[in-house]
Amino acid sequence: MKGRKFKIDLSPAQILVLGFLSVILIGSILLSLPIASNNGESVGFVNALFTATSAVCVTGLVVVNTLAHWTLFGQIVILILIQIGGLGFMTMATAIFILIGRKITLKERLIIQEALNEYTLSGMVRLIIRILIGTLIIEGVGALLLAIRFVPEYGLARGLFVSIFHSVSAFCNAGFDIIGGSSLTPYSGDLLVNFIIITLIILGGLGFTVWWDIIRAGKLKIENNLSMKRFFQKLTLHTKLVLSISATLITLGFVFFFIVEFNNPNTLGAMSLKDKLINALFQAVTPRTAGFNTFDLTELTDASKLMTIIQMFIGGSPAGTAGGIKTVTMGVLAVSVISVIRGHERTEIFNRTIPRDVIRRALAVLFISVSLVIGVTMILSLTETGDFMDIFFESISAFATVGLSLDVTSSLSFLGKIIIAITMFIGRLGPVTMALAFSLRGSKRKGQIKKPEEKVMVG
Repeated sequence: MKGRKFKIDLSPAQILVLGFLSVILIGSILLSLPIASNNGESVGFVNALFTATSAVCVTGLVVVNTLAHWTLFGQIVILILIQIGGLGFMTMATAIFILIGRKITLKERLIIQEALNEYTLSGMVRLIIRILIGTLIIEGVGALLLAIRFVPEYGLARGLFVSIFHSVSAFCNAGFDIIGGSSLTPYSGDLLVNFIIITLIILGGLGFTVWWDIIRAGKLKIENNLSMKRFFQKLTLHTKLVLSISATLITLGFVFFFIVEFNNPNTLGAMSLKDKLINALFQAVTPRTAGFNTFDLTELTDASKLMTIIQMFIGGSPAGTAGGIKTVTMGVLAVSVISVIRGHERTEIFNRTIPRDVIRRALAVLFISVSLVIGVTMILSLTETGDFMDIFFESISAFATVGLSLDVTSSLSFLGKIIIAITMFIGRLGPVTMALAFSLRGSKRKGQIKKPEEKVMVG
């Protein structure tokens, strides 16, 4: 009809996907410019696309050496892409809207809710402002502390940039480095660098909502002089799960790597006891989607490679900068299994019952993630040459947006680069968000009609 406007109705999940794709495309164009490369020649659109995807998806897998290949312009573009990817497309867009005084609409609040995996629309804009301020403070303090080491080594201007770059990269769990291609290997025995990077990785991986819940409970503790037990009780179930599971994974990983790699001459074996402790802890933290390493990962034992794969697949926590299926997903499924074994009808933990829809979503995340990783590994085993363990490691690293590699990324074929780029993209958005974005939304909701029940044999 004449005068009728054509309008596309997109879901929040679809808008998120298109938003991230737009940022990646812009980053790819900028990185493919000759000014971005030290040799004055374009790196090629595919390599630029791969690097931009890796940066926006805060992964850290690279096909060219970040320090040697990219100019200062290219490194700044990568840094900006990491920051946008770490905080999220809608978080950055909302920040711009706030700065220019534009009102945040209901639909935009729904998109923010989807991006941060929140269950309520209440206080979305306030949460975004807190995230931005908190991120600025944490990354700023991290950069200043890193400058203590990097400024004397690189000079004032370069030292500050290196400090800012690594602080942002660590907090956003990106894993990009501009040290020289060997990640943080030159600082494997440096207490200052290791503990700052470890702290930034953990803070970014905990999730933004966890910060504010801890601060809220902390204020109550101070005002009412509560004990640590009462302080823990004041936390939400989500925060309790995040803190307990994260602490357990880091502790188990630390003990495992310290024992298994203790006598490996190519990893911890030749180090002093102090350095062994530092590097074992770093190796327990970095697979939580950070992507940094302090020694050659190709020299790990097969048992340690498998442990790293497990840690990468679990990843960090929801509503943060980390990837993987997330700690809470794993926690919910573990508690559900324990409930089944004990014969309980409900899934309970910390005196709370976990709703069935949360358990179903956790199962969906696990099933889709396992299916994706298996599919990607199978395809890469056909398109790439190399050991199966190395290819499997690469697939998990891409999906969980970790960035650790067993020297596979630089030798990927054209098809391999495209597959890994797509895997990183799906991993950053989340398998359920991607599934929702591409699902067909019909007007008839057949699922509302309850069908007759009939039991099947399981197990």
